[in-house]
Amino acid sequence: MTEFPSADMAQVELVDVLRALADPVRLQIVGMLADGKPYPKGDCTMGLDLTKSTASYHFRTLRESGLTRTIVHGRTHDIQLRRDELDEKFPGLIEAVLREK
Repeated sequence: MTEFPSADMAQVELVDVLRALADPVRLQIVGMLADGKPYPKGDCTMGLDLTKSTASYHFRTLRESGLTRTIVHGRTHDIQLRRDELDEKFPGLIEAVLREK
């Protein structure tokens, strides 16, 4: 099991997190990942009617903004919200954003 490079949480800026969350599709994906457990990429896009390239773009944006990590298991990828780290750095942010969804 390996991980794609994720943003160092010390370098994650609130403006980048909010910019990533401003897109309704990414906000919906974050809502699906809210419990902080890793989920297969396919499960995260169910019902969203996205092409593979569009889904990849959204996953990359979430990862680069510091919201998620991508865990690689051979040819499959799991996505995980960095919930504990985000709650520590931005207390209440994820809960507030998801409540307004």
